[in-house]
Amino acid sequence: MTLQPFHLAFPVDDLAAARRFYGDLMGCPEGRSSDSWVDFDFFGHQIVAHLAPPGSIHRNPVDGDQVPVPHFGIVLDWNSFHALAERLGDAGVHFEIAPHIRFAGEVGEQATMFFFDPSGNALEFKAMRAPQNLFAKD
Repeated sequence: MTLQPFHLAFPVDDLAAARRFYGDLMGCPEGRSSDSWVDFDFFGHQIVAHLAPPGSIHRNPVDGDQVPVPHFGIVLDWNSFHALAERLGDAGVHFEIAPHIRFAGEVGEQATMFFFDPSGNALEFKAMRAPQNLFAKD
């Protein structure tokens, strides 16, 4: 199966801060833009930061963590996940949920971390211990 790029539009309250965070810190190349939105190449997917009022964050329990909802992110390979976690930590990014292993010893074992962008959007990055198990059931 060939994966197709997803498209996600999300609210931000400061486009310059979004450019610094997604472009400079996260390393996502910028695409098209206007005075009210900017596209980013988010690991091969298109995300679009739109100027809009911030929303509220809810939380749901997942394997002992209080996971912020809504959130979005990407599944990276194991080494890329750890390199990004180190880069974010070195830059002083506050982790809402620090990088750790979730579902240890289970089919869905994964490294995960949550943090917020400058507009309060929750991001989750993860890496599967066994990538073929991304959609596997227990």
